[in-house]
Amino acid sequence: MTHAECNDPNHPSHEALLPRLNRLAGQIEGVKRMMNDRRYCPDILTQLHAVRSAIRNLEIHILDTHVSHCIAETIEMKSETKRRQKIDEIRDIIKRFE
Repeated sequence: MTHAECNDPNHPSHEALLPRLNRLAGQIEGVKRMMNDRRYCPDILTQLHAVRSAIRNLEIHILDTHVSHCIAETIEMKSETKRRQKIDEIRDIIKRFE
């Protein structure tokens, strides 16, 4: 299912998350500068951990949005096939997080 197939007109725009992605891009650039400057390894690792945490939080936010809107909408449908597809979709997403 694509975003266009999600029929909820109140579905949050992922565009609202672009500032978070811009901050992440800035953090990555900062790590690159640290590496070019031959900074102390633990300092670089600390910054990489911060980037990983920020990405993980963004993933969780988008997953929560998906479950709250797109999945919930499908569960309310009468089509058992659509419900089964959504359950399989969420399982696949969770497997990718492992």
